[in-house]
Amino acid sequence: MIDSKKKHVLIYGDAFVDYIAEDQSNTAYTTFLGGATVNVAAGISRLGAPSAFITVTGNDATSEFVRDELRKEGVDLKFAKLENGKRVSGVYIHLTEDNDRIFQTYIDETPDIQVEASDLSVEAFQHASVLHICSGTMFHPTALKTTREAVRLATVSGALLSIDANIRPLRWDSEELCRKTIMSFVEEADLLKLTEEEFFFLTETDTLEDGIAKLTPYRIPVVLVTAGELGTFAVIEGNTTHVGVEPVVPVDTTGAGDAFIAGILRQIHLKGQPETRNEWIDYISFGNKLGALCATKPGALSAMPRLEEIEE
Repeated sequence: MIDSKKKHVLIYGDAFVDYIAEDQSNTAYTTFLGGATVNVAAGISRLGAPSAFITVTGNDATSEFVRDELRKEGVDLKFAKLENGKRVSGVYIHLTEDNDRIFQTYIDETPDIQVEASDLSVEAFQHASVLHICSGTMFHPTALKTTREAVRLATVSGALLSIDANIRPLRWDSEELCRKTIMSFVEEADLLKLTEEEFFFLTETDTLEDGIAKLTPYRIPVVLVTAGELGTFAVIEGNTTHVGVEPVVPVDTTGAGDAFIAGILRQIHLKGQPETRNEWIDYISFGNKLGALCATKPGALSAMPRLEEIEE
């Protein structure tokens, strides 16, 4: 059970600027604050729960824009790092004919300026109900070391560990390195979230049943495999459950998975870790609703739902 005195959900990762195609021609772009961990941090805050974000930004206009936008979203940056030479990364996102997103091109001028393990504040973890991480920084040696230290501090502090695979192949030297690195963390996860594509990639299988069997030795308490309009396949203590979602007409699926996991982490922080399968299903249904609502709007962070939208 999570300590009710915990102050925030803690997120570690990169801030990004997303250049999202305005239509399927992929010739004109609109700029948004983005990145999976940014979306989750802001998404949690929009749902009325406190979030704190560990990241690194610089002293240029783009970094200032990032910090200002995060503060407007209510995200606590007390534990973030400011390094003058840092330049926030960017990604060009194309849209397919089905309005799915493709991460086309990354821009990273300062890849070696990272949050280091020594930058991590013990206080941040002591006050965390959950630590949420993605694989988006694990490709870099320094960030990988920092991630491992963050996981250790979370474990010592009694925080739950939430991992979103969030695989971006363009950032890795090889598929095998990507797979091996992510799998080195999953045994410590309390909650693992993946898309269907990521699930089959990591398990090197072709069916849900075979993939679940491949993950069984890791003894992950909860595995969530999101499947778009089909909802979510949840593996809870080894038992598989399908949690459906009401259909929507998608406009842009960018950020839908981030809205989904933000909803679940919000519930965990405010209501506690589920103790029964039915409680988990309630949390997952809430996440499904948020992901679906996000997909009805363009953008990622701009489309993260607010609590009043769900209540309506």
